Amino acid sequence: MSTLAEYHEASAHPLVTPGFIRVPLALEAAEGHKLVDLRELGLFPLPAGSAGGYSTEADVVTQTADGRDLNAMWDEFQATLEVWNQARSALVALFTFPVASLIEDVPQVGESTFEEASEFGVPKSVRPELAFFSLGYDFKDYDLATRYTWKFLRDADARQVEAIHQQALNADNRLVFRKIMEALFDSANRTAEIRKQNVTVYALYNADGTVPPAYKGATFTGAHTHYMSSGAVLIDSDDVEDMYDNIAEHGYGIENGTQFVAMMPKALIREVRKWRFGVENNNGAIANYDFIPAANQPALIVPNEAGLLGAQPPSSWNGLPVIGSYAGILIVEESYIPDNYILMLATGGAGDLQNPVGFREHANTAYRGLRLLPGNQQRYPLVDGFYARGFGTGIRQRAGAAIMQVTAGAYATPTAYTAGGGFA
Repeated sequence: MSTLAEYHEASAHPLVTPGFIRVPLALEAAEGHKLVDLRELGLFPLPAGSAGGYSTEADVVTQTADGRDLNAMWDEFQATLEVWNQARSALVALFTFPVASLIEDVPQVGESTFEEASEFGVPKSVRPELAFFSLGYDFKDYDLATRYTWKFLRDADARQVEAIHQQALNADNRLVFRKIMEALFDSANRTAEIRKQNVTVYALYNADGTVPPAYKGATFTGAHTHYMSSGAVLIDSDDVEDMYDNIAEHGYGIENGTQFVAMMPKALIREVRKWRFGVENNNGAIANYDFIPAANQPALIVPNEAGLLGAQPPSSWNGLPVIGSYAGILIVEESYIPDNYILMLATGGAGDLQNPVGFREHANTAYRGLRLLPGNQQRYPLVDGFYARGFGTGIRQRAGAAIMQVTAGAYATPTAYTAGGGFA
């Protein structure tokens, strides 16, 4: 076997690692050991004329075929990641509230009452029935590698390299969105190992025995659930009203700073457009409100009517395209919602405290967001890079959303958003 010393004598190249760290040479093996030829491990460049190994310094590609400097492109990619992390998609921002703790104790506050005053008595102090509900969040690391050969970089133009970078950004967007949808749509509680202990990561209220706190005289049982079924194969106005009531009875509403938004696929939107006050729709339901199209929707001719009473819904809300409204609920057509499912949530806006999903990132800010890291071979710009993202999810407001499946049977978690089902 050739030794490092023999290689050093035969080569005019200095012995450096891919990161240009000089390595001291041992000319003789220690007792009980022998020197290893690191050329066989692919860690050092071979002398000129040898086969295999890394290319020599003279072969380093420093720019793309159209003249773009690769170091400058690396800096550009890092800059785009900063923008990417600051502006998450509109849907993700409306669903989530950022958290950094492994377990969060969310207070559940009861209601206080007055007592009749006596002539000499001292009023009792407000003693809210304060309890804390511990909510856990899972956390996992995900990564994706990009690897370019020097021949590819020699012949590729900047658009090809940037296209691969854009694919990585899109993959990150799909990953985050899917995991948030899993947290909402999967009706089963999960378990996360936190500090070597199993902690429950809750779904929305799912009849798991947890009793929601009372609100304004409304009381609940451990069988309370926010995973609903329509009881029929066609959607009707009662379904949307029932979903609204299921959330509002817990204290969510305009007076508390939340907006109700119902997202559904196109096929269900077609039925919602037909609803008119006092008119029977599917399954014998009588609509209690009119569907009001948004300003950018196709015009309607309404015979023998004085016109619209009240405000027309906006064409968009927090970046979401609005089709119209029903009972003050903004109706959004969203192709990411599975067929025959409706997602309704009470949201306070992007990143608001009342949003249902907790989006957990690492307590160390240096490990948050999507990161682009140099790979194992760093002597060539962009040759080997890792996109890394670490995060977890968990329902933070268990009553802040409701999901209905339009079916004659019981609710079933859609295959597309079964927890752990994939990363696409």
